[in-house]
Amino acid sequence: MDSNRAVKQATGILAILLAGMIAIGSLGSGPMQLFFFFIWIWAFIILSLYLKSFLDNGQLLRSVMYLLLITTFFNQSFLSIRFGFFSLFTYRLLLIAALIVFFFYIARHDGLSADWRRLQVKGILLFLLFWMAYGGVSLIWSESVLDGIKYLFLMGVGVAFVFLSVFTFTRMSRLLTFYSIWMIMTAGLLVLGLINYFGHIQLPTSALYGAPPYKIAYPTAVFTNQNDFATFLSISFFFYLSAARNILNTARRTAALLLAGLSFFMIVVTDSRASVIGIAVGGILYLFLFLPPKAKRASILACSAAILFGLIVFSKSLIAKFSGLFLDTASYSVNATLSSNVIRGNLLKDTFHYLADTFGLGVGAGNLPYYLEYQPISDTGHIYQVHNWLAEILGNFGLMIALGYVTMYACLFAGLYRASRLCSGRAHRMLIEGCLTAMAAFAVSSVSPSSVSNLYFHWVFLGLLISAVSVLKNEALNAGGINTGKINDHEGAYL
Repeated sequence: MDSNRAVKQATGILAILLAGMIAIGSLGSGPMQLFFFFIWIWAFIILSLYLKSFLDNGQLLRSVMYLLLITTFFNQSFLSIRFGFFSLFTYRLLLIAALIVFFFYIARHDGLSADWRRLQVKGILLFLLFWMAYGGVSLIWSESVLDGIKYLFLMGVGVAFVFLSVFTFTRMSRLLTFYSIWMIMTAGLLVLGLINYFGHIQLPTSALYGAPPYKIAYPTAVFTNQNDFATFLSISFFFYLSAARNILNTARRTAALLLAGLSFFMIVVTDSRASVIGIAVGGILYLFLFLPPKAKRASILACSAAILFGLIVFSKSLIAKFSGLFLDTASYSVNATLSSNVIRGNLLKDTFHYLADTFGLGVGAGNLPYYLEYQPISDTGHIYQVHNWLAEILGNFGLMIALGYVTMYACLFAGLYRASRLCSGRAHRMLIEGCLTAMAAFAVSSVSPSSVSNLYFHWVFLGLLISAVSVLKNEALNAGGINTGKINDHEGAYL
């Protein structure tokens, strides 16, 4: 059977099995649920034997990964099974299945040496492993080991997805399928957002479920709050925009433009200022990509001069603000009413104090909220998440890991930007332009959510970026530059 057809068929069968499991889980405990679960087990055995007849481990891994990618956008909306502080839902169940298939793939291919040699992002993957190892060691000096273990588990789930992505999405056609799934699933979440906004209906997984009327209209879709949804849409907006610019089909281009506009509307009604600014920053970068080389150099010089001028003019106030983060340890009144900006400033101030107190090592994985709650320095209005992704990394893991993350992000950006100057094919441009501008938007909008570590779309996005850079570098090495024009790999198509 044709490889692409086999993968599609397997993905469809697995999707049916997953839908059946979710439906059975929604029935509740009782004889009826046991009866249907018994039927499901037999269906699973029969369909597994059928899949084995024409599918190898590599194709099965791709099928499971595509389905895993789809379930990422469900969040915890379906089939949530709790075991104390730990819970299982569709995404985690599929991740376990993907890891099992991946281990079978490794055993069948005598390890990963050949796959590892083909990767062009080894340094990034090693950094992610080092990050996890450092987090494990940091439990030694953590105040709350349990919080650290919970945090590392969430991180481990995300890092596992990144590794699976890099070893699975090794061709441009597979990356474009990844990109297409993201856009299709986002369209469904936008529909949910419209229901939230106009129907004042929230899912039980939302923090706004049962909230007062003035809050319940904020769109949250499957996310906990509107800020998480807005940050997600700041990425999706540029995926749609890039698709609209590079797709030739008029109907699909129009649909992409409409969805980009709807994404921006959703961001605006969430009142997420960081995400709106992120859209503006990403838009400026997109305009920069269109400039000819000489104009790009001139714009870089002009921006650098403007930034330098601003630093000189406002140097006194900037120094005062910066020193206040470290030196101001004044006591506070518990009865004071503080604005959102003051609270965020105090959260950052406390984070930097903890960083200094730990000599730049960080307070330990997942322990920053513990410190903000039980060892506060400033008034944070009973808010114990730092609401800044980079500060979250800095406070928990210290200066070395934070600099490593920034370096990794910069390397991915530089790799995509170099690829954008070499490629001319529409499929390549769509992927590269979408990823580049989304990276710029996320770098700003990531200060909006209370915490990013538990937002799986961040790790999915990171998996796409790392996989894309690896594939594009391989293409450049194999062809002396990224192949322009058509994609010759016929395993998949893009929207």
